Amino acid sequence: MTAGLIKQDRFIGIPIRPLTRRRIENFKANRRGFWSLWIFLAMFLLTLFAELIANDRPILIGYDGGLYAPVLFAYAETEFGGEFPTEAEYTDPFVVELIEQKGWILWPPIRFRYDTNITDLDAPAPSPPTTRNWLGTDDQARDVVARMIYGFRISVAFGLILTVLSSVIGISAGALQGYFGGLLDLLGQRVIEIWSGMPVLFILIILASIVTPNFWWLLGLMLLFSWTALVGLVRAEVLRARNFEYVKAAKALGVSDRKIMFRHVLPNAMVATLTFLPFITSGALITLTSLDFLGFGLPPGSPSLGELLKQGKDNLQAPWLGIAGFIIISVMLTLLVFVGEAVRDAFDPRKSMR
Repeated sequence: MTAGLIKQDRFIGIPIRPLTRRRIENFKANRRGFWSLWIFLAMFLLTLFAELIANDRPILIGYDGGLYAPVLFAYAETEFGGEFPTEAEYTDPFVVELIEQKGWILWPPIRFRYDTNITDLDAPAPSPPTTRNWLGTDDQARDVVARMIYGFRISVAFGLILTVLSSVIGISAGALQGYFGGLLDLLGQRVIEIWSGMPVLFILIILASIVTPNFWWLLGLMLLFSWTALVGLVRAEVLRARNFEYVKAAKALGVSDRKIMFRHVLPNAMVATLTFLPFITSGALITLTSLDFLGFGLPPGSPSLGELLKQGKDNLQAPWLGIAGFIIISVMLTLLVFVGEAVRDAFDPRKSMR
């Protein structure tokens, strides 16, 4: 009986407290959020290997007894019997014929990258869906499926990085305000009230028009305004937790403020904070998509879901562009919202373990 209980309260060899086990069970009980998490993770992990799924370079080439990996390394055309010392152009039928004379080629399922310009379309760009281009092409003759795969990866990576960085700053600021209070709390609240009252989207547009935006520039600009989302919540939780008896006892015993904050106060504040993280991620994705849609986001040519929506607006005669962008963004945000609801249920103390 005891062994069974120990086995039940362990996860991969790590002991699990009854409270943690109850939260895990509550999360799993929300079937919609539980399966949304797995679907979202599967989609994101799949896009992490986008170069192996959608690429205009072969995955492997066997030529004259040698093995080549063009998806990882660049090879000159002369290595395959060509005439030019420049990098081989694998979309050229002449190069493909040279390789197949003495070897074989393993292509990705989608033989286009996000920036591949398709020159042999059957119809003018944007061309409708075909068996070759499953969701058609955009107005620059680029495959829509390939751009969706790469765009999903960039968007989710952007949202996750921004969520982590803004959470670290916001939690730190809220904890300092709530724990020490006084003048620090008063000045901090006034600064946050002014800072959070600014029109964020317009300021981002102005700043993005001054500098040439890229992934890290946009991340830094959005981080300037996104960190305030958790300050009020963490501050309120820390204000409540600092008056608990065990915190006062730790102070009486001479425990340092840093240890009290990290060992006793912040763990209580993080319970409510974690429920907001999926919604912060979805908000970051919406802001990035809005900037790309308005033309102030990622550099031109980057795989962007917002840019795909913009092309759908500019090319009403090609409805597959707008429909594809709407579906992928809707699915992405819906999954995040469902995961957020499941996390909220997991940390809700009123819900008992099912």
